[in-house]
Formats: sequence, C-alpha cells, structure tokens
Amino acid sequence: MKKSKYTIYISLIAVVAIAIIIVGSILKKEEQILLQGVVECRQYRIGSKIGGQIERVDVSQGDSVTVGQILYTISTPELETKLIQATAARQAAKAIDREVIAGARKEQIEAAYSLWQQAVAGKELAQKSYERIVALHKDGVVTTQKLDEATANFEAMSNAERAAYAQYSLAVAGATKEQKEAVAAKVSMAQGAIDEVMSYISDGTVLAPISGEVSTVAYYAGEVVGAGFPVVTILDLTNSWIEFNIKETLMPRFTIGSTFKAYIPAIDRHTNLTVSYISPQADFAVWNATSADGGFDIRTFVVKMSTTESVDIRPGMSAIIKI
Repeated sequence: MKKSKYTIYISLIAVVAIAIIIVGSILKKEEQILLQGVVECRQYRIGSKIGGQIERVDVSQGDSVTVGQILYTISTPELETKLIQATAARQAAKAIDREVIAGARKEQIEAAYSLWQQAVAGKELAQKSYERIVALHKDGVVTTQKLDEATANFEAMSNAERAAYAQYSLAVAGATKEQKEAVAAKVSMAQGAIDEVMSYISDGTVLAPISGEVSTVAYYAGEVVGAGFPVVTILDLTNSWIEFNIKETLMPRFTIGSTFKAYIPAIDRHTNLTVSYISPQADFAVWNATSADGGFDIRTFVVKMSTTESVDIRPGMSAIIKI
C-alpha cells in the first residue's frame, strides 16, 4: 500500500516537472521573436534621351556588364537627315563668312571705280555747261529757264558723283564690323545645331553607367520605345542591404549602429548585421513578423541593415533575426 502511494507521488512529481518544463519552453519560445527581412540592392533603370526603334540589344538577362559597355542602340535615320541639313547650313554660313572677311572682289572694286569715273566725267561736263550758260545768261543770250536747267543738271551730276564715290569706297573698305559679327554669329548657330544633333545621335548608343548584373531586358531589336523608357535594368550587387519592416512596438530595440546576428537560409550561413537606416516616418504594416500574434493593424518602420563581413547575398534572399 505504502509502495503504491509512493509510486503515485513519484508519478505526480514527474508530471508536474514535465509540465513545468513544457510551460517554460513555451514561455521562452513566446519571448523569442523572429523577424524576416529581404535582401535589396541599388537598381539602375537605363533608358535613352531619344525614342525610336531599337536596332540592337547587346546584353541578356543575367549578363555581367562594366561601366561604358554598350547595352543597346536605337536607330536614328531622322536625326542623321537633320545632321545633313545642319551641316549644309553651316557650310553656307561659312561661305558667307569667308566672303565678308575677304571683302569685295577685284572685279567689283574695278566696276565701282569705273562708275565713279563716269560720274566724275558727267559732273565735269555738267559744270562746264553750267559755267557757259551762266556767262551767256549775263549777256542776255539765254533765258533764265535755260540757266535753271543747267543748274539742276549740275547739281544732279554732283550728287551722282558723290554716290558713285561712296559705292567705290564701300567696295574698297569691305564689310563693316557689325556685318562681320552677324555672319560669324550665324556660323556659330549652325555649329550649335550640328552639336545638338550629334548629341542626340550619340544618345542612340546607350552605355552602362555602372558595373553590375543585368536583371531585366524589357525590349528587344525591332521594338519601338519612347524617350526615357527603361529598356535594361542593372543591379549593383556591391551596394546591397537587408530591409526589415519592424513593428512600432519593437522599435526601442533598434538604433543606428546596433548589431544583430542573422541567418540567411539561401546560403545556410549566419552573419552579423548592423543597422544603417531607420525610416523617419512609419507606415501601415505590409509585412508581419514570422512569429507575430494578433490580427490588428499596427504601424511599421523600415529598418535597413548592412553586413559587417563579406557574404555572397543576392537580391530577394531572406534573412532572419531573433530578438
């Protein structure tokens, strides 16, 4: 009988001990919170300043590229036509500029001189006729009307001589400073138009701005894209971080510079993470902790962490920390 009671006591003690162990493990488990983050990296969405038909795509998804490598090219027949027009305009402006700088041709100067000499001869003849009519008028031989006609003719020939001399002087002197500056400005404008078209043509060959890995090729040869539309996306794997959405109730445990031990299932490795960024403003929860309880809405903060050692992590991988 005593032995039976003793056995019962022992059994009860064992059951209580097991219960305490189970409850303790449950409580301990409840105290431990698992948070899951996602590896992110800087992305470059590459487009061109000009739109048009893609002529060639030189990269594929998954390719590694270096700075300055050709990604794709856009056909630019319209721009090449404009380049021809702009080049012709520059040549015409340069021809006028050369003519202005050189001044009038020898033949033009000689022609202007001949016209001036003819005007000088006409003036001299008109002057002699005028002087003779004046003398005859004094003697009463000719009428006053004849004198007036001779005077008007002499004045007209004098004006013609002055005009011819002015034309001759202009031919000898060449273009004015203002005329030369105006023509030079037209040459500069034509050159500027060429430079602008050449710049757009060069934008038809799209180069990689950074070294990285091609994650997306959105369009291929033969397709038409608009200006600025991203055709190729490059991931900068050297600039990566792990992003967590942390409930506001847990935020007191996170400060800039604090470190956490994380497990990355994709590479089956543990690594240390350091908090490098905490969002200044909360948002509604879009992701919950793996061990979170309750179904109520709660605000979260974005917390970014960086690895403190060299780890081969890639965008999209998960990282789990325990707090």
